[in-house]
Amino acid sequence: MLVQKEQLFTDFASIDWEYPAEGIKRKVMSYGDQLMAVYVEFKKGAVGTLHHHPHMQITYIQSGSFDVQIAGKKQRQKGGDFYFIPANAEHGVVALEESILIDFFTPMREDFIKA
Repeated sequence: MLVQKEQLFTDFASIDWEYPAEGIKRKVMSYGDQLMAVYVEFKKGAVGTLHHHPHMQITYIQSGSFDVQIAGKKQRQKGGDFYFIPANAEHGVVALEESILIDFFTPMREDFIKA
């Protein structure tokens, strides 16, 4: 099942996995018009390719570690760290080990919601 817009409570196990790229799987956990939370798991070596979007993004690294690139700047980040991505800034990650992150977007990513 997919989470519904403004669903008040979400049971992690009930949400279907999506597979956006090799070694990456995600679940859209909650969203409204102005905010979205997405849980993402990476296998070691998986690449979140460089991309950009009009949404602002904050990411919490729940576990593992990544090489993170934002607007041409690179930094290694680990579990417990956060990073901020301004709107339209090119960004991407490489998982250095099995890792989990949680993305928050404003406004919500309509492209992540299936019709």
